Amino acid sequence: MTEALREDIETRRKRLLHRSRYTGMKETDILLGGFAAQHLPTFSERELDLYENLLENYPDPQIYAWAIGRDPVPPHLDSGVMKLLRAYKVPV
Repeated sequence: MTEALREDIETRRKRLLHRSRYTGMKETDILLGGFAAQHLPTFSERELDLYENLLENYPDPQIYAWAIGRDPVPPHLDSGVMKLLRAYKVPV
């Protein structure tokens, strides 16, 4: 992909924030929307890759179950991003 066609990092962060807020499941909308608003502004490209992989390749109920600790996180997904997600608490 040429540099001109590559999505810039700020556009990517905005796209991932929007996607995090509108997942299709209210619980993950709240959880991931807040998490993304807090963490995406400081994520590196590698962290954005890990987060985007999670959103694109796993169903919302499964992400939610991993995030709240109901299900164990598979070893191949147990990254720093997942650790941050598991530690994130939705403000009340």
